[in-house]
Amino acid sequence: MKFNGTGEMIDALEYPTTTDEIIDEHGQHEIELQRGTERVGDVLARLANEEFESPEEVRLSVRSAVGHKAIGRRFYSDRDPTALGESGPTPLSL
Repeated sequence: MKFNGTGEMIDALEYPTTTDEIIDEHGQHEIELQRGTERVGDVLARLANEEFESPEEVRLSVRSAVGHKAIGRRFYSDRDPTALGESGPTPLSL
């Protein structure tokens, strides 16, 4: 995820601030994701209205609320255990 200036916008906010205030003032700002973009307002609208005391709190909320466009391959994991009844790779001992 690339904040595309969103980090600077977050740093420049006056704290404390709320989710609604950020959406009203900067909701159209776009974040570049792995598979597209998403507006800050759309991301924060997924959360309940809360009050932020610091830029780091806003960054954490934005990172935790981005949609599926931020994920490379949805539903894929090479770390899932082998399902019952299937044979998986032979474990290596290093």
